[in-house]
Amino acid sequence: MILNQGAYYLLAFAAIGTLLSASIFIPNKDGSLSEAALAVKKKASLLTLLWFFTAFLVIIFKVSEILGTSIFSSFDSQTLISYLTQTDLGKSMFIQIVLIAIVLTALPFIKRALPLLLFTLLAIVGLTSPVFQSHAAAGGSHSLAIGALVVHVVAISLWVGSLFGILIIPRELRITALYRFSALALWAAIAVSMSGVATAFTRLQDRSTWNSQYSYIVIAKIILTIALLAMGNANRKALQSRDEMKLKELLRLISVEAMVMSGVALLGSWLSRIQPPIGDISQLTIAEIKVGMATPPPPSLRNLLFEYNPDALMIAILIVITALYIKGVIVLKKRGDSWPVGRTVAFAIGIALIDFATSGGLGVYALFSFEYHMIAHMLLGMIAPIGLVLGAPITLALRTLPQSRDGQERGVRTMALSVLHSRYSKVLTNPITALALFDGSLFVLYFTDLFGTLMQNHAGHILMNIHFILVGFLFFNVIIGIDPNPKRYPHILRIVILFGAISLHAFFSIALMSQISLIDGGYYQSLRTPWITSALDDQNAGGSVGWAMGEIPMLLALISTFILWMREDKRETVRIDRNEARLAAMGEPDELAQYNSYLNKLQVRDAKDK
Repeated sequence: MILNQGAYYLLAFAAIGTLLSASIFIPNKDGSLSEAALAVKKKASLLTLLWFFTAFLVIIFKVSEILGTSIFSSFDSQTLISYLTQTDLGKSMFIQIVLIAIVLTALPFIKRALPLLLFTLLAIVGLTSPVFQSHAAAGGSHSLAIGALVVHVVAISLWVGSLFGILIIPRELRITALYRFSALALWAAIAVSMSGVATAFTRLQDRSTWNSQYSYIVIAKIILTIALLAMGNANRKALQSRDEMKLKELLRLISVEAMVMSGVALLGSWLSRIQPPIGDISQLTIAEIKVGMATPPPPSLRNLLFEYNPDALMIAILIVITALYIKGVIVLKKRGDSWPVGRTVAFAIGIALIDFATSGGLGVYALFSFEYHMIAHMLLGMIAPIGLVLGAPITLALRTLPQSRDGQERGVRTMALSVLHSRYSKVLTNPITALALFDGSLFVLYFTDLFGTLMQNHAGHILMNIHFILVGFLFFNVIIGIDPNPKRYPHILRIVILFGAISLHAFFSIALMSQISLIDGGYYQSLRTPWITSALDDQNAGGSVGWAMGEIPMLLALISTFILWMREDKRETVRIDRNEARLAAMGEPDELAQYNSYLNKLQVRDAKDK
């Protein structure tokens, strides 16, 4: 069982790494996969197939372990269907199997680098699916424990997989690929280290827990990780020197690094089979079991500002986004180009608001009260996206992303432009589509069983938060965005869309306040929060908050649209005046004189006809 678990992780990492090699490490030819990349993709297909089989065996072994029966008895179809459809872990494993099957089916038909990269991301999502139901949730904060473990698995898959991918590509292309691998490995190594510390903290908080088999394996994993960091540092120095002899030594060092990393992966698979040491759980409250933390004190301004429950996955995403933004600004400054400080400040405010609504005091109370959940929703979907949009991250990316490495490759910047101007982007950035996703998704989420289902686990919370941020960013980017879009729509249409959004949001809030039954599947009521006297009153208060808070950002967006309209008219007036001045300086008639001359000619022609 442990051997299969180890093979499962190693094959998953190897499959993801070879997909990365084919999509971004090996130079493409104007977006199409080269012959070398196609050959690597075939190997990725084989590895993905083997990963699929080991993932299926993991399910079989798990069913056998739960039922206490033989492995062969676990192949019963009825038993498997019950496990995959009626248990949380089984559902997550089923999602993983489906995603791996989708990637495996699509690979033979993919001939271009960008689609291959998208399916690589889908494979990573499949790898992390069961992690959200891991036993990391048994100790401490679910947001910290599960989030840190998800980040850890993703970072290791990128690090280990990339190492394997470097070794599997043709020798003559390895040096070219190493520079891109080095940048990815640096980010992955930082994420592995930080998430590993967070994971160890959540599981080994008490000193007594360090005298256990679990802690000994963690210590061994830490030692190997430190060795890997040292090797990675040597790799970067060799790359920076660009010395041919050092680069050849680097390739040998990477082989050793890959073997050590395989040992780390095997230790990780061993850890996944061991129950981490936890204290006495008999005295835990229902809130501590379901949320992973004690019920906070009654909400107050002080508590909202100072309560904090780190959501490791959201924090990791925000750190990466912020680091990339800062990196882009630094690149511009080094190049001698300017970047408005106001944009950076707006972006920073948006990031800070997201952290406050997911990990800060508001995020804490959103886990225990629907009213505060709705406030967090408004912040994530309507206020924070305005800051992100005004930060112009797409413009910054297009000005700083790297170009082609060999003159023939479609570089990262060109890929970003192709996505921006694709037909899918044109559909998404259509104001009607943006409005449907922005307001229409509210009715789908809150007036079906979907909301109650998502509230039952941490993965559902993450999906909702990311959805709110993305649809909010899309909507406000279409309405008041300064980033380039496939098509610029007239300001009058944007204003009409804004009024439509205001009306739909008001209707949603009224419908929510009119509900006479709970829409959360009983989640908030089950927590037995002492400072909530009635779950239905709390839900109605959430509807009131949605109505009141929803109008403010919409009015701000409306004012911003009018300002943008006036500025555009002013720029057009200045352009016309400059054109007239240029024509006058050249002794040519301006546009008005040309138009009057045209009218005179028409009048003369009409007179002749008479």
